[in-house]
Amino acid sequence: MTEREYNECVNLYADNVYRFILKNLRHEEDSRDVVQSAFEKLWVNRGQVENDRSKSYLFTIAYNQMIDHIRKNRRISLQEDFKEEARGSAGQKRDTRRILNEALGRLNEKQRSLVMLKDYEGYSYEEIGQITGLNESQVKVYLHRARLILREYIVKVENVL
Repeated sequence: MTEREYNECVNLYADNVYRFILKNLRHEEDSRDVVQSAFEKLWVNRGQVENDRSKSYLFTIAYNQMIDHIRKNRRISLQEDFKEEARGSAGQKRDTRRILNEALGRLNEKQRSLVMLKDYEGYSYEEIGQITGLNESQVKVYLHRARLILREYIVKVENVL
């Protein structure tokens, strides 16, 4: 990977990687740190990375950095208080987003990561397996179980919009 290809990679994938990490960590500063570390590792190892595999390599690094961060900070629990926002059509959108975020919050880190990689980022089962170190069958099983948990939570009477 050349310097120009690295810069193209940053331009193409920075937002996707950040969104993926932010959805999993739910903390902006920590997410920025993880993404920055991932791009730094990509830069250091750019000589060994083929340009057509840079996206997969970058997500693999970011995923592993995120898991390391979660393990390191497992004991620290941050809680943010959010103010109740105005209702209306925008309120319904916020409710839907809140319900989806709460549903994702019920998943463990591995399940949440798999859902994000498949449903938000659009990776194939094989690509997800390469990123997470799981085989394709394990990815399918974990995703199926995660989706069952999501469906169970989202279709509760109090959450149906």
